[in-house]
Amino acid sequence: MASALLAPQLIKDSRMLYFGWVPADPAAVAALVPAGLTPVASRAVYINQYVVDRPEQTSGFGAYSLTYLGVDLAGLDLADGTPGRWWTHYFNSSSGMREYAAERGLPAQPGETVLELDGDVLTATTSVGGAPLIRTRARVGATDPAVVARGQLLYITKVDGVLTRGQYPYVLDPVTPFEILSLEFLQPGHPVSALAPASPLEVTQGFYSPRVTFCYPGGEGPL
Repeated sequence: MASALLAPQLIKDSRMLYFGWVPADPAAVAALVPAGLTPVASRAVYINQYVVDRPEQTSGFGAYSLTYLGVDLAGLDLADGTPGRWWTHYFNSSSGMREYAAERGLPAQPGETVLELDGDVLTATTSVGGAPLIRTRARVGATDPAVVARGQLLYITKVDGVLTRGQYPYVLDPVTPFEILSLEFLQPGHPVSALAPASPLEVTQGFYSPRVTFCYPGGEGPL
């Protein structure tokens, strides 16, 4: 049965922690990328842990929380150098949104994400089946009204066996300073642990913003 939600969908003022790192097991990461796509040489991976607190912040999804992870891809850079990305894991609290995402080739599963700020330390916890799965701690500062980040992200999915591209425009207010303090994969036997970071943690990119607005189109067409 097709989802009743239509593409595109708009989300405003989500609280979002997004960053990437070099993994402990590059071969395990590469094995998650399908034929026809090539991971970057470092096998860098990424995570996005975010929360949409109120239904009024979306055009149709309602309130939800989401953590997704995946692999940076070679040869699919956007004009600003941002790599195209492949989704490997996707944990969403909303059944309707999981249905919408699955139709567009995303590996949607149930999960909950909580972002808690204590002073200047942000803790982002992703849980599946009530058990914590991933925990990130970051030191975060304040936004500057004069500083706005904007652009697009390119995500690749596979729909009915066809690699499909979708571009996701965004506008956000980043905080400064920003520093990832720790990243923990809390269930060693879970498949997502294939993306666990090397030690010491080597962060490749990232931001935290209390206000991120973006569009959720799903796949736009064949790669």
